[in-house]
Amino acid sequence: MTARDEILIDLRERARYFAELTDVGVPRAALAAPGTAAQPSAVALGLAPLSAAPKAPKAPRPAGPPVLTPEGVALPDLEGVRGWVGDCQRCRLAGGRKTIVFGQGDAHAELMFVGEAPGADEDEQGLAFVGRAGQLLNDIIEKGLKIPRKDVFIANVLKCRPPQNRNPEPDEILACQPFLEKQIALIQPKVLVGLGKFSAQWLFKSMEPISRLRGRIGDYDGIKVVPTFHPAYLLRNPGAKKDVWEDMKVVRRLLAEDQP
Repeated sequence: MTARDEILIDLRERARYFAELTDVGVPRAALAAPGTAAQPSAVALGLAPLSAAPKAPKAPRPAGPPVLTPEGVALPDLEGVRGWVGDCQRCRLAGGRKTIVFGQGDAHAELMFVGEAPGADEDEQGLAFVGRAGQLLNDIIEKGLKIPRKDVFIANVLKCRPPQNRNPEPDEILACQPFLEKQIALIQPKVLVGLGKFSAQWLFKSMEPISRLRGRIGDYDGIKVVPTFHPAYLLRNPGAKKDVWEDMKVVRRLLAEDQP
């Protein structure tokens, strides 16, 4: 297979994935077309992929407590949370955004990635992680973990892009916090991956730097948390890919626990 063939396959699969999303980033119920293209090796990661494990059917999850807004309104699903977000004006970022980036993926995913904030590409398209960092995250998920991207959920601490991609401000994080909390409460993933400093700190409820949080397993309301470097950091520091690879091996082990 030539490099051109690999690129075409990757683009075709990416186009099929985005075609399955609704306007709030939740996959449609319709089945994908039969037949899937073979995935190329993890060249972009510079690492050998883990061997693919057979996927067992998901066991039904016990119903958790109702997810409510602070006003006591029930949020039955992610569509409900998106409706609650509405045309959010809760912080200064509303004035400069093009779109609210709610997040997308499997509404019942066992694995959820949480980034920091949308970038320019995400703000333009309304989807999380679709720029260069998103392409690398896609490699980590599909070529490294051997999980289709559509089977995970991807969101950010902030739903709106900060100007010039600056760091999130504390009041902005607090304004967006209820939305991410409700997303996690409804999805109930088995593992949460915090991508970068602000996500890892939010999930750990800690102000420690990512360099110290990385390598530890945290707990968020009974959900295992694995912090790792943000894909944008890997684009600037390719040598850190080996650390992310070690973190993904931890993710694989946690996902495999209690499997039949």
